[in-house]
Amino acid sequence: MVIHKKNLKKANQVVSQLKDKISHHQWRLKYHVMPPAGWMNDPNGFSFFNGEYHLFYQHHPFSPEWGPMYWGHVKSKDLVHWEELPIALAPSENFDKDGCFSGSAIEKDGKLYLVYTGNVWVDGPLDEDLKQVQALAVSEDGIHFEKVVGNPVISEIPGGDINTFHFRDPKVWKRGNSYYMVLGSKTKDNVGQVLLYSSEDLFDWQFISVIAKGEGNLGYMWECPDLFELSGKDVLVMSPQGVKPEGILYHNLHQSGYVMGEVDYKTGNFKHGPLHLLDFGFDFYAPQTMEDEQGRRILVAWMDMWESEMPTQKFGYAGAMTIPRLVTMKNDRLYTTPVPELKELRQNEVHYKDFTIDGEISIKDVSGDCLELEMVIDSQEATQFGLKFRVDEATNQETVLHFIKQANVVTLDRNQSGQGPGGTRQAELKSMDNLHLQIFIDKSSVEVFINGGEKVMSARIFPTEQANGIKFFADSSIKLKHLYKWELG
Repeated sequence: MVIHKKNLKKANQVVSQLKDKISHHQWRLKYHVMPPAGWMNDPNGFSFFNGEYHLFYQHHPFSPEWGPMYWGHVKSKDLVHWEELPIALAPSENFDKDGCFSGSAIEKDGKLYLVYTGNVWVDGPLDEDLKQVQALAVSEDGIHFEKVVGNPVISEIPGGDINTFHFRDPKVWKRGNSYYMVLGSKTKDNVGQVLLYSSEDLFDWQFISVIAKGEGNLGYMWECPDLFELSGKDVLVMSPQGVKPEGILYHNLHQSGYVMGEVDYKTGNFKHGPLHLLDFGFDFYAPQTMEDEQGRRILVAWMDMWESEMPTQKFGYAGAMTIPRLVTMKNDRLYTTPVPELKELRQNEVHYKDFTIDGEISIKDVSGDCLELEMVIDSQEATQFGLKFRVDEATNQETVLHFIKQANVVTLDRNQSGQGPGGTRQAELKSMDNLHLQIFIDKSSVEVFINGGEKVMSARIFPTEQANGIKFFADSSIKLKHLYKWELG
């Protein structure tokens, strides 16, 4: 415990020294959670405790590169304004000395427990050189955490066709009087799967079953599982690694999606349907959900992608979270939309009604680099239409959202978005009649919500500071039935 406190103190001091240098950098997001300095990846421990939302994250405080993982920590009363807190977990014990990997949080007896994977690198072939166990830390105040006596609480991988090395990312919840946990795993011959455990007290865990396993093109490892009930269905969210591209789908290095069905908690059997993606853009991974005191299911994800170029690393930081998204069920699909609390950020409203676009135009007072756009488009006779944002004509920069009506396909194109990786991502829509768009642009990100969350596309982009233009285009006239633009404070 002494080593843990010492390591936390050192990490907090380093972040404190570095953060002022980068706090006003041009690509630092204004209304998203980012690390004050250093590296960020997966959201962890997303929870509600003592009247506040808590969000932890995988954090390397000593550099903007991935390294031995700590848990960074922020909290919020409203999911909009986030307060930076001291780092919550540091590698320190023989079972987690090389990293406190991803996990979750749960309240029990008025205390907040973190459940996480302790990682240790051991000698052996690459990717077979790790020992992973599950451990607990506890806090009375939700800020200062101590690792419990008796760790790790799960020290061995169960028998059967379960890979010996990859065993991580516990998500814990309570159902009735029992606690349950899902863990990311794979088979011995590299097929992704998820394990289910139960406990009466968070300390003593029993393995129930392999609750779900990949078939066909579903990857070699399922990371960051999350199981919850919504509208009478059981939903398993996970991040499969190694899914191969199929048509317009699965073009990121790793994916994040869900399957839906019904869990039999006695047998651990889960009958479910096919995999559906949660986001069709470039930068979305390891989503984690929580249920708040209003009974809403809220999701946040890492808004970056493994092995992508990250231009902010040159300036001492990397990684960001998506805006929090409300998860609802419609027509047996998950829809995700911005939490309504984000409306608090809106300033200086600009509104146009029944505005006709033909060709390519800019619209007065509709521009910026930190804003929300909401619009309803009547596409009329047009076969192709869309908008360009973060436009800088002097340097030929733009990010393009392009709709092709005949195919019902939308393309997000960042080939001219500035620094960083380019590419395109596509999604198929049910219809483009009265198309509804809600677009959140921040200093180095964009999140596009289409038709009330039917499809979502997230991307990091790294344009110049003067790239503030927005243009609308159509190959024949379209009507913006409504167009709202707000600056976001």
